[in-house]
Amino acid sequence: MLRAIACALFLGLSTACVSAPAVAPPPPKYMAPPPVIRPLPRPAQVVPPPSADTIAPAAMEQGISALWASYPDRAGIAVLRDGAAWEIAHRGGEPMPQQSVSKLWVAIAILQGVDQRRWSLSDPVTVRPADVTVFSRAARGKVGANGWQTSISELLNLMMTRSDNTANDVLLRRAGGPEAIRAMLSAKGLSAIRFGGGEHLLQAGTAGLAWREEYRRGQAFQTARAQLSEATRRTAMDRYIANPPDGATPLAIARGLLRLKRGELLSPASTRLLLRLMTDSVTGRARLRGGTPPDWQLAHKTGTGQDHAGRTAGYNDIGLMTAPDGTTYAVVVMIAEAYRPIAERQRLMQGVTATVAANHVR
Repeated sequence: MLRAIACALFLGLSTACVSAPAVAPPPPKYMAPPPVIRPLPRPAQVVPPPSADTIAPAAMEQGISALWASYPDRAGIAVLRDGAAWEIAHRGGEPMPQQSVSKLWVAIAILQGVDQRRWSLSDPVTVRPADVTVFSRAARGKVGANGWQTSISELLNLMMTRSDNTANDVLLRRAGGPEAIRAMLSAKGLSAIRFGGGEHLLQAGTAGLAWREEYRRGQAFQTARAQLSEATRRTAMDRYIANPPDGATPLAIARGLLRLKRGELLSPASTRLLLRLMTDSVTGRARLRGGTPPDWQLAHKTGTGQDHAGRTAGYNDIGLMTAPDGTTYAVVVMIAEAYRPIAERQRLMQGVTATVAANHVR
């Protein structure tokens, strides 16, 4: 009995010292791969066709390009539409002689003084014989031995509707002189537009003369100019055209015109007055106005330089064309150095305004 119990204990202890056989782990459960998430297809974008606000009408751009390419003299053209982002320009960034286009900046300076109440349009002005300057038909006939009693308003009218040089220089003096005009241009963000020293200095320099007060009398200026040598005249004109003291780019003028129209340069009353004077202008009827349809409005300012040996130092017209629906375009055509006959220059300008009107899209 005792022997049997001992044997049982021995067998139990022996069994406890032996490791239990390894049990195989259960096979892993099947797991499906994560789903592939694909983005939903985007709806097709509808791109609106270009509008008149973002791209120039193709026919207008092509027509103006053809006009510019076919005209042999050095001409600059700029066309901008009010409220649109596009510009049509050829030589639009080249400074070109303004000549009497620069009277526009004198007018703005005078009307700015009216807006600031430094003077009024009705203020009296005495124009003396010593104030009469060259190329001044309108005012010269009004100035007697004792002068001419007039007003700022009347001088402004003569300057803008008849491009009178005496009226310009008298108002320029009232505005504070050339430096005051340059300061005004800079203050209004128009510093890309140069302003010379006034009509008498500009015309003397273009001819090759040093200004003398005696040139104000009769034909004294023309007589002195005729006595200059051919080389002197040519050199002076070359110098002026290459670096005009009154130079401005067509694009700078076009942008300034649109700012004038928007009322960004003057008060509403002064803006209306200036645009009315430009609309009433009697100069250059066969230039931009010649191609403007009768039901459109044109407010413009011409500029014409001196002639010598078949060459003109600046032949220009700049303006605001307004369609019957109220849309306004700034149109600038400047011929820096004109050799072609006047009729051909005019046809270029007429062609530009006619092309704008024919291809206007509301």
